[in-house]
Amino acid sequence: MQEQRYTVQSRSGGRGRMFVPVPFDPDVVWAPKPVHHVTGTLNGRGVRAVLIEHEGERGFLLGPAWLRCGVEPGTQVSVVLRPEGPQRADLAEDVAAALAASPAAGAFFDSLAQFYRRGYLRWIDGTKRRPEVRAQRIAEMVQLLESGVKQRP
Repeated sequence: MQEQRYTVQSRSGGRGRMFVPVPFDPDVVWAPKPVHHVTGTLNGRGVRAVLIEHEGERGFLLGPAWLRCGVEPGTQVSVVLRPEGPQRADLAEDVAAALAASPAAGAFFDSLAQFYRRGYLRWIDGTKRRPEVRAQRIAEMVQLLESGVKQRP
């Protein structure tokens, strides 16, 4: 996935937080998803966030710890962002096909944080030498995702 680089003026996010606007539509630039988990840098420091709507604008909030590190609302910040974790384009063909065949499972998978997505993929990849078990696990993953289960029991 293509990373996005930009400079923008931050502003107060309320309750001791800072809001960093995102000047592009992630659904257009990356892929449509219900929730965009991102990673990258802000002024050269690592950042992980979830893109949200705040006062009618898309961006992400940073907590008070960032303010203690010398970043203040109202200043220009340099941002580099990219989607976090495995994306649909990165998946094995059989897994991608199963998620494409079930829009509900695919949408829920896309909304999960990378920890949960990677957990499902590791569980499936643990069967590389047993294709019949791999197919069963993919089917089970789709059922769990359709039911809204973040991780397998």
